Amino acid sequence: MMEALPRTAAAIADGFSHRLHIGVQLAVVRRGRVLCDFALGDARPADGGAPAVAMEPATLMLWLSSSKPVAAVATMQLRERGLLQLEDRVERHLPEFAQNGKQAVTISHLLTHTCGFRFIDLGDATTPWEEIIRRICVAPLERGWVPGEKAGYHPYTSWYVLGEIIRRLSGVPFSRYVRESIFLPLGMDDCWIGMSANDRDAYGSRLGLMANTERRGSDAEPTLAPHTWSTPAGQIACAPGGNGHGPMRQLVRFYQMLLGEGRLDGIELLKAESVREMISRRRVGMFDETFKHTLDWGWGIIPNNRRYGTTIPYGYGRHAGEDAFGHSGSQSSVGFADPQNDLAVALVFNGTCGEARHQKRIRSVLEALYEDLGLTRDD
Repeated sequence: MMEALPRTAAAIADGFSHRLHIGVQLAVVRRGRVLCDFALGDARPADGGAPAVAMEPATLMLWLSSSKPVAAVATMQLRERGLLQLEDRVERHLPEFAQNGKQAVTISHLLTHTCGFRFIDLGDATTPWEEIIRRICVAPLERGWVPGEKAGYHPYTSWYVLGEIIRRLSGVPFSRYVRESIFLPLGMDDCWIGMSANDRDAYGSRLGLMANTERRGSDAEPTLAPHTWSTPAGQIACAPGGNGHGPMRQLVRFYQMLLGEGRLDGIELLKAESVREMISRRRVGMFDETFKHTLDWGWGIIPNNRRYGTTIPYGYGRHAGEDAFGHSGSQSSVGFADPQNDLAVALVFNGTCGEARHQKRIRSVLEALYEDLGLTRDD
């Protein structure tokens, strides 16, 4: 299948040669037709006496922050049911949140990373959900931060708050809600944000490892240590902003649904109006204090920010259409849709190689993909 994408294959191979990743999955759908459902390398490296496990298209991979749009869709579903409004203050649904300056934070602030409580000690993968929510609720707003007037990417904190709101309004845990209301209806039956220990054990070697491939010198070997969310404890924890698991062939269906304005294969997950609101630019021209770059944002979705430079973080390459949208996972993955080209893409590298190397890697692969598809831009 990759024979038709020679530039893409070469860019991926270059990453292998520099030991940036040990495995890759890529799924590409255009105009409803699967163009690529590809896996290469190892899902798990050799470990002691155990041999390496080959990466397959059906391997479940860690998404990291590519998980975030799932919580955004869940939020929009609850709004359609009349259970919340995006301008609701968080305290309306989570009264204990209104402490230490956070009273003015709204759901829209959560979705656009303009709330102001980015970095809180949440413990580790074994910390109970209730304790995580308690820690966030008692934490103070960052000094000098006015919600909605300042932007800074929240890797996890605000997404746990969204998950707790969804739990309270739906009456079921966040992990169960997204499984039953998003993944299963879309045919994403191997996708989870927090799975049971029994399901984890049943998958066995089908669960791929997100390995640390960062090197501290040109001759240093990567440690291949597992990411927190790629450990047995991390796979069964529920982190709405970061520990989605599933094959790229299924994550791409999520973006097919958004390309279809909430519909896929006759299933309506969201109304078209909700999708249009979600993917439009809700936060515009604001400097992001976490990424140190000006970035626009939708409701839990990152629009194409190429207007702010060709080396922006969380981008889709220089050939993507202006209205492309999606989300990336730290040093590892991306899922996005490009309405201009009727294209949906899901890509994961099985190795976190350091931010600078990853940004170069993902731009190279995505730009090569567009070139292979004949979808290049003149500028």
